[in-house]
Amino acid sequence: MEYKELIKKAREAQKKAYVPYSNFPVGAALLTKSGRVYTGCNVECASYGGTNCAERTAIFKAVSEGDREIQAIAVVGAENEYTFPCGICRQVIVEYGKNIKLIIGKTEEDYQVFTIEELLPKSFSPEDLQTSKRSCCNDI
Repeated sequence: MEYKELIKKAREAQKKAYVPYSNFPVGAALLTKSGRVYTGCNVECASYGGTNCAERTAIFKAVSEGDREIQAIAVVGAENEYTFPCGICRQVIVEYGKNIKLIIGKTEEDYQVFTIEELLPKSFSPEDLQTSKRSCCNDI
């Protein structure tokens, strides 16, 4: 699937966002190795902590369907601006691989492509739990 088509699907998902507090709708479209596409939008909650981002919504949908081999995720936000995943989303994305492509789109014609490793260098990932490496939090 072309990146332009993923951006288009992310824009469609963005229209479903529930954003009564921030008024900042975000959409995501995730492509898996199986060729399936999962979309997500941000869903806000009055308690703020219960809010979920578009990227994680798409990832959780894919994972809940047993589809964990993510190839790419397109993310769109404000028109004519690049909207990048937040830190929590970057951490969740790297859980599924360091070479996942992120397509950050202003429009279907104007976008940038990064790997998650470029956006979250030196990340703590599943590989760290399978080696002698330890996080500062593992001793808690």
